[in-house]
Amino acid sequence: MHPERATMPVTSQLFRGFPLAKLWGSSLFPCQRQLPCCPTSHRPTSSQPHPIWPTAMPVRGYRRSPDLHSYNLTPPQVNSILKANEYSFKVPEFDGKNVSSVMGFDSNQLPANAPIEDRRSAATCLQTRGMLLGVFDGHAGCACAQALSERLFYYVAMSLMPHETLCELEAAVEAGRPLSPILQWHKHPNDYFTREAQTMYFNSLRTYWQELIDLSSPGESLGPREALLSAFKRLDSDLSLEAQVGDANSFLHYWVLRVAFSGATACVAHIDGSDLYVANTGDGRAVLGVQEEDGSFSAHTLSNDHNAQNENEVARIQGEHPPSEKKTVVRQDRLLGLLMPFRAFGDVKFKWSIDLQRGVLESGPDQLHDNEHTKFIPPNYHTPPYLTAEPEITHHRLRPQDRFLVLGTDGLWETLHRQEVVRIVGEYLTGVHQRQPLTVGGYHVTLGQMQGLLAERKARASLAFQDQNAATHLIRHAVGNNEFGAVDHETLSKMLSLPEELARMYRDDITIIITQFNPHVVGHQRQGGES
Repeated sequence: MHPERATMPVTSQLFRGFPLAKLWGSSLFPCQRQLPCCPTSHRPTSSQPHPIWPTAMPVRGYRRSPDLHSYNLTPPQVNSILKANEYSFKVPEFDGKNVSSVMGFDSNQLPANAPIEDRRSAATCLQTRGMLLGVFDGHAGCACAQALSERLFYYVAMSLMPHETLCELEAAVEAGRPLSPILQWHKHPNDYFTREAQTMYFNSLRTYWQELIDLSSPGESLGPREALLSAFKRLDSDLSLEAQVGDANSFLHYWVLRVAFSGATACVAHIDGSDLYVANTGDGRAVLGVQEEDGSFSAHTLSNDHNAQNENEVARIQGEHPPSEKKTVVRQDRLLGLLMPFRAFGDVKFKWSIDLQRGVLESGPDQLHDNEHTKFIPPNYHTPPYLTAEPEITHHRLRPQDRFLVLGTDGLWETLHRQEVVRIVGEYLTGVHQRQPLTVGGYHVTLGQMQGLLAERKARASLAFQDQNAATHLIRHAVGNNEFGAVDHETLSKMLSLPEELARMYRDDITIIITQFNPHVVGHQRQGGES
């Protein structure tokens, strides 16, 4: 690599005519409270205050029947809450013929934490025409998830670029010429980005593409699997390095430390033609909805959860540390007894040596010392790192019967089984409601209750038309389902009216992206031998 290029400052003269916003765009869901020491954020249409980050790690748990401190909401009030963050994108057609395997996607978020710690991103990679979609689940605050939502797709796009394109990009920057956009973002009107950090983000990204140039030869480029792996690992490395180096600007210095000391999981899909790649770090999940010959839908999971329920993950972590730590590296189903996901970005408390942590914190801004998350050292902390951001990557070649993909943070999968998720989405998208035999799950019901269940079932068709967004429809079920699998307005009202300090006790943040495929295009691509 060329160190003199890597440290070259980004100046207004160098980037005259090049708007950083064009390269970086905006990203994701705004936090909802103000913290004077957080970077201000640019929001094109929102006037909401700036974000804050809670100081304690959330307790991940779920309870079904809140009955305290909740209020009855009217159906319009419920709909207003559920639809506040929904977004839809339809892939435009060319000459009346849709040539993309992706027809479009619906996304939505429902907060439980205040502010929400989840993020989402969606963009078209303008070099390859592939589509990138991702959900990010933050913990110990939203800072790390926010950084991923703004930055990860650029690292993926750079990793996919051929050697010649990277050279052209570097030549344009050196000559001070404007750069063409790299990604076409598909975002909610209230999505925002951290304006103060853009120059730092750009410098780190530029160093990365310079190294990609030095490590490749003309005509070479990484495949999707290698590109996703490289992008994930490099961004996590940059988050760590930026926190160690700090910044002369106290605002930025505090920000990079908040990003590094908080953490986030990531579940990302890259769809190009009939090739679907899923890169997963943590406990987000990607599930494919497959339509069977009889019209029903089955679930095909394309990711593995990286937590204590995954025996392979437990064995991996235990195998990376001395036998003396076998009983302490995973305790009470958590990493070192503290962290539920076994892979994550950030979370340097589980990656840096104790000496490095203390040195960085001692030189950091005073505001960081007030944060409880930075003060503790994990118990039995002997042979770091204990945590990695390296993704597990799955490749699937789309088939005509593969109708949609659901990306969701763990707040969704804690409430609904994957098969139920696929059934709800499949019925919504097709308008066909399977008339399976009515079951009551072993409950003793009266004739009147049975009549009520049949009436609710009959009303499901109207629910589908109530929501214009598949992700909203799915969240309605995730939050409002009763014990019989039907949406109950009273349950939904109670869950949505819980005050901020109680909501997290009953459910987690939920973030969903549902991508719908075009079976005709997919079938044609398979016949044409695309891979």
